[in-house]
Amino acid sequence: MSHTIAVVGAGGKMGTRVSNNLVETDHTVFYVENSPAGRERTIAAGRELTDAAAAVTDADIVVLAVPDLALGPVTADLVPQLKPGAIVLTLDPAAAYAGLLTTRDDVIQAVAHPCHPSVFLERTTKEEWADTFGGIAAPQDAIAAIESDDPEKQRIVEETVRAIYAPVIDVHWVTIKQLAQLEPTLVETVACMIGSLLNEALDEAIHTMGVPEAAARSILYGHTQVALANGLRGDNPFSDACLIAMDYGRESIIKDDWKKIFRDDELDKNLARMLHLDHIER
Repeated sequence: MSHTIAVVGAGGKMGTRVSNNLVETDHTVFYVENSPAGRERTIAAGRELTDAAAAVTDADIVVLAVPDLALGPVTADLVPQLKPGAIVLTLDPAAAYAGLLTTRDDVIQAVAHPCHPSVFLERTTKEEWADTFGGIAAPQDAIAAIESDDPEKQRIVEETVRAIYAPVIDVHWVTIKQLAQLEPTLVETVACMIGSLLNEALDEAIHTMGVPEAAARSILYGHTQVALANGLRGDNPFSDACLIAMDYGRESIIKDDWKKIFRDDELDKNLARMLHLDHIER
């Protein structure tokens, strides 16, 4: 079924990705963008801009592709203008979990975030290999949360999520809090941090230890795949010598109490920093 969708922030980085995919659907889509650069990008892409008030008034679902720090004032402006039963879909859980969004009893709040193509995805084309972020050619999963028990509203959200993040394999349903525990704690605080740490280690090997760059990159890229395959899927057990080296690395790099990041109070502390808040009210 087709729906009326308003994309707010249609000319931003994520808004452009979302809009590029929605163009390929049968949905009626209105594009909203305030920044001059974003407006230029939207028009250059051949899309017509609509005033925010006109775009959201009859929308079945409003996709807020705007930065977390802007979601408070944006929802304060737009939510009062929505029709009863409309859905507000944000693309990150931080502001929703922190209670920064303006809400209404007759407007449904939802959040969805892409998983991005898995490192274990069986890619078959050059386009899939080139699409490391997802939303273009490489299939990915998505995570969604909705504050409603209405199966029809959940269906609308899932159809929208599958459209904006296409091609999508599965949509996994969680609570808004669980989505916040996944993003940022699991994937940004841990996985993205480790990715950045790998790059710092590579830089040390090249510029401090003097290893030729091609050799350092080759061995790190290959062993990163082995480490992920073995560590996450148990594909091929690490050798005894590797286990000893891993223990040394854990003792030298990882704090003993690192798992505290999964506590609620640490999640609040992390999100408060991300949202530039003194603290999160509960």
